[in-house]
Amino acid sequence: MVSTSKIVPAKSRKQNYESKTAMTREERRAAGKALRDKVSRKAHAEWKAPAGRQDPIDVLIVSSTGRIPHLIPIRYGRMMQSPFTFYRGAAAIMAGDLAATAVSGIRVQACGDCHLRNFGAFGTPERRIAFDINDFDETLPAPWEWDVKRLAASFVIAGRNNGFRKTVAREMAQRSVRAYREHMSSYADMRVLDRWYERIDIDAIIARLETREMKKGLQRQITKASSRSVLEDDFPKLAGVENGKARIKDNPPLIFHQSAVGGAEWEQLVTEAFRRYRDTLADHLKALVDHYEIQDVAVKVVGVGSVGTQCAILLMMAGDDDPLFLQVKEARASVLEPYAGKSIYANHGQRVVAGQRLMQAASDMFLGWTKGVAGRHLYIRQLRDIKISPLVETYDEPAMEKHAEHCGWALARAHAKSGDPAVISGYLGNSERFDEAVADFAVAYADQNEQDHAALLKAIGAGKIEVVRETG
Repeated sequence: MVSTSKIVPAKSRKQNYESKTAMTREERRAAGKALRDKVSRKAHAEWKAPAGRQDPIDVLIVSSTGRIPHLIPIRYGRMMQSPFTFYRGAAAIMAGDLAATAVSGIRVQACGDCHLRNFGAFGTPERRIAFDINDFDETLPAPWEWDVKRLAASFVIAGRNNGFRKTVAREMAQRSVRAYREHMSSYADMRVLDRWYERIDIDAIIARLETREMKKGLQRQITKASSRSVLEDDFPKLAGVENGKARIKDNPPLIFHQSAVGGAEWEQLVTEAFRRYRDTLADHLKALVDHYEIQDVAVKVVGVGSVGTQCAILLMMAGDDDPLFLQVKEARASVLEPYAGKSIYANHGQRVVAGQRLMQAASDMFLGWTKGVAGRHLYIRQLRDIKISPLVETYDEPAMEKHAEHCGWALARAHAKSGDPAVISGYLGNSERFDEAVADFAVAYADQNEQDHAALLKAIGAGKIEVVRETG
């Protein structure tokens, strides 16, 4: 077995992805195939908690360091609901576990938290709708296998959560890996520019759906998301006008205003942080944001893994009837960093933005980074816009099967941009040997995740961890 401790992280300011320009495509495939002699594809099936494995509850507690204290119990309250919600918040636990598994030695820009809820459809700057990865808080150059294994395990866990038979849940995982392998082979045959131009349009997703009901259901989601308006939908829900000024509505504990300093000083801090954000944008986008003025900022709790970090919404106005909401998210060190090496970027917000732009086919044009109060690293993007999240908790077997195939496809496209798809494809081969191995890993790790979730419930029962259960 080859572990990540033997993988040398990038040492320069460049991403240090392998250059194979002097080799033909077939020679690169052969080089990938030769890696099987060092790490067999069957080796990826292995998962057994190693001796001395760090206690998962201790990992969670450490990962809560620096978060907003009164929000941490909300995080644990969400994670306790099921093994599936636990998994979504347990990227730090799995990062340490993946570091002990087999890897081929090939690195790509990895997502770092690659589970089936972190994929979805969204509007591109050209107003087309694309399907892609949509969460990059943990992105870092790392072994490509780590993303594939976390994705596969998420399908087993989600399948069990939906009441599928264990054999069916395993098949979902294998489908995601098969799609990754087959599409990676296709990307290996493409020219570099063609790979970078490639995007998965929603029309291609609809065309692959097998029933009229599935097609109609997705089309309804698209119509609803596309018809949303910041002025007519977001503003009335999130903001109002007080004393002639637009202001974000408090909805504690999920949305609230927070200021540890006086009003004038707080406004200055926000203004300075926004100035630094603006400096990270291209000149034409600076001209765009210059049409708006900051009206208000409030803390907003998001996601499972991000609960307790400094996340906020920023209300911008270009006129009485022209609002814009931006999302501000804290960027901490990637959970992969202890095992894959430190980021080349001094600001983790920049790490997230750079990784997102590299992995996605098209990214939010408002995407940028800054440094906030107390030196926290932040990144900024547009709030909501056209976004379609997969309702995986409601999926039946055919819907989950298609989602597995689409996620595997999107992950292969993302990895093919930063890595060498011919080398990865050469290692994967044409048989289902790797698919089967990772599906076996996914089942074993789903069992591990259930044990870790049970440990959380035990810690809660013992009073070691405080929780807040949300209602409504």
